[in-house]
Amino acid sequence: MCFPSSQIDLFAMRFLLDIHELPRRAGEYRDYKLDLVLEEALGLDLISIGKGEAILVAVTATSVDEGVLIRGKIQGIARGDCARCLEPVVIDVDQSFDELFEYASKASALTDEEVDTDEILLVEEDDVDLSIPIRDAILLALPVNPLCDPDCPGLCSHCGVTLRDVDQYHSHDQQDQRWSALSALAEKLREGEKRDER
Repeated sequence: MCFPSSQIDLFAMRFLLDIHELPRRAGEYRDYKLDLVLEEALGLDLISIGKGEAILVAVTATSVDEGVLIRGKIQGIARGDCARCLEPVVIDVDQSFDELFEYASKASALTDEEVDTDEILLVEEDDVDLSIPIRDAILLALPVNPLCDPDCPGLCSHCGVTLRDVDQYHSHDQQDQRWSALSALAEKLREGEKRDER
């Protein structure tokens, strides 16, 4: 899955979860709560969770035959601008995710075709890197075009004033330049009619 305009550098920001105490028997699980501070803004051009902002990640790690199944829930606050009127927008992010982290021994048994079609996440010794699932969950929770209000009227295309702040009859008497020749002809015809009436 590709998310354009993502502001995260996955190599700069890693969220490692230590699963050393999780037994490798299928069905065993442990719960974790992580308070993470973002080193870089995470989101889209118009809205993101900013650099230095905290996110809360609640995770259940369950041992399965192939590796470790991570079920998580992310909570945070995204800030940005309305796509129509550029007013500030604040959105509560509350998004769940499920991700399977495979043991290296199990992943090595996959065929090249399976590796090409799937994004394989691996258990690294006693850690799992939650960077990709966290990024994907946050990006899926954020609207591409955030709005301050679903009925936001936006900005006036002529003067740039917020249409919410003006009356419903706000308009500009600008004539489309493509009609100027026809308007000039109409004016000449009116003048000719006035002369004929005299």
